[in-house]
Amino acid sequence: MKLIVGLGNPGKEYDSTRHNVGFMILDHFTTSTDWQKRFDGLYRIETICGEKVMLLKPTTFMNLSGNSVSKAMKYYDISIEDILVLQDDMDIGFGKYKLKKDSSAGGHNGIKSIISSIGSNAFARLKVGISHDKNGNTIDYVLGKFSKEEREFLESQYDTFNAILTEFITSGIDKTMNKYN
Repeated sequence: MKLIVGLGNPGKEYDSTRHNVGFMILDHFTTSTDWQKRFDGLYRIETICGEKVMLLKPTTFMNLSGNSVSKAMKYYDISIEDILVLQDDMDIGFGKYKLKKDSSAGGHNGIKSIISSIGSNAFARLKVGISHDKNGNTIDYVLGKFSKEEREFLESQYDTFNAILTEFITSGIDKTMNKYN
């Protein structure tokens, strides 16, 4: 079983914020709105290209995302190489992306929490660039909403993100990185 985790913060006030790009990608990857509550998150289990896949949106708030990931991982006995985390990244230009594995948290509190909870940084990540306002407050920036132009551009990228997730499911992270990085 694969586990794809979209990082974000729960609640309407965080919808369409930069920090919730992981939630947004998962919401566009699945056509269903039927999410179940468990593992301190919202989840769905689907069969995609013959592979069982758990889609997970932790509802613990960003800084405690690892609790949710750890619970799901243990319950379904999911190995680290079968996990892909979708995250925002301020050090990547807006709309660009990078696939990584065995990487540090890079200051991202959700990733720090996952590394701490599962005891490893060996899981794969799809880092989606949100750029950075170096003159403003970081917290205000990541919790700020996308502009209309940014939202439209992000929406134009969903087909690419869906293809990346499908490739990860069918081929694993190494082949996916070779194809999309």
